[in-house]
Amino acid sequence: MDRCDIAIVGGGPAGLCLASALDALGLDVAIFETSPESALAEPTPDGREIALTHASRAFLESLGVWARLPEQDISPLKDAAVFDGESEQPMRITHQDGGRECLGWLIANQHIKKAAYDAVVEDTSTRLMCEVSVTSSTLHATERRLMLSNGEQVAADLVIAADSRFSNLRRMTGIGSRVRDYGRSMLLAKMQIEGDHQQVAWEWFAYDRTLALLPLNGQRASAVITLPHEQTDRLAQVDEATFNEEVTALFRHRVGEMTLQGERHVVPLMGVWPDRLIDERLAVLGDAAVGMHPVTAHGFNLGLRGVQILSEELARAGAHDLANPIRLRAYQRRHRLTSLPLYLATSAVVGLYSDTSLPAKFARRSLLRIADKLWPFRRAVARQLTG
Repeated sequence: MDRCDIAIVGGGPAGLCLASALDALGLDVAIFETSPESALAEPTPDGREIALTHASRAFLESLGVWARLPEQDISPLKDAAVFDGESEQPMRITHQDGGRECLGWLIANQHIKKAAYDAVVEDTSTRLMCEVSVTSSTLHATERRLMLSNGEQVAADLVIAADSRFSNLRRMTGIGSRVRDYGRSMLLAKMQIEGDHQQVAWEWFAYDRTLALLPLNGQRASAVITLPHEQTDRLAQVDEATFNEEVTALFRHRVGEMTLQGERHVVPLMGVWPDRLIDERLAVLGDAAVGMHPVTAHGFNLGLRGVQILSEELARAGAHDLANPIRLRAYQRRHRLTSLPLYLATSAVVGLYSDTSLPAKFARRSLLRIADKLWPFRRAVARQLTG
């Protein structure tokens, strides 16, 4: 039976970044991933543009990940504008509100995945085992054992579940979760635009849909269209000319004609909140620790914050006491203090903007107007966006 100090189940960005963060501790770390290694080394586009805060950038720099991102594909996010319904007057959050040169940066998810993978294989001694899944987990006095799909067993002092918001390992170990199906899907598409986005992210909360336009370098933008599932599926399947015409109309020609660049991607919207983040010799990380609705664009930032907190607590525990319950409880407490307010606020925003009643419409418009006039509120939002 193989053995390691820490077994990370899931080779996504959170699991890979944790391996990089732990390298300085001199631990024997192994990652187990269901995908082939080629999918980690050369990830395919999935349409996701990740909004990174200043805090996330600083942490990625410390891990050696940021330097591996293609510079030409890092798009600065200067300001943000939020529209309600038919209103032409948005609430605007500026980089001046946040006291920075920009609110953050937009980077394609595939580039983050590749940079995190390259940092692990080039800079760490982490063992990476691909095309294997965990079929069972059993707890023993001094270790947790994982049975793998290839018939092998692995024993570890501590196991990390970083295998997506629908984590199989989390469920295997008896950690329940509350799942919220928002009844909608998100269509993602890179578009060439006729106008100038001015590096401003726009979000429109209409009464039957939510639209976002994320500014990319040049006259390009990522269109994010949230509709009920059947409407999203139809839009994903129409011919390209019809798609361009309908998307341009959805965005009311605010950036002129919009032309599809590449493929369309559809993602069902599901929120997940686990009952807890730890068990004996186990910690839950990344999307497995909190599955956020993307409206606040903070999912990956929360994942990175979890990596930072967990690596700090493991450093305090020391190599000979990695599963120290005090340190694991500290991780859970600190993670929840960071994630719970944002998760609840996001759920409240989604609920308010999904409600088509007249009182909800009035409340939305009134709140945006008031918020736009309150500089302390705008500053607080901007500081949250910048991290």
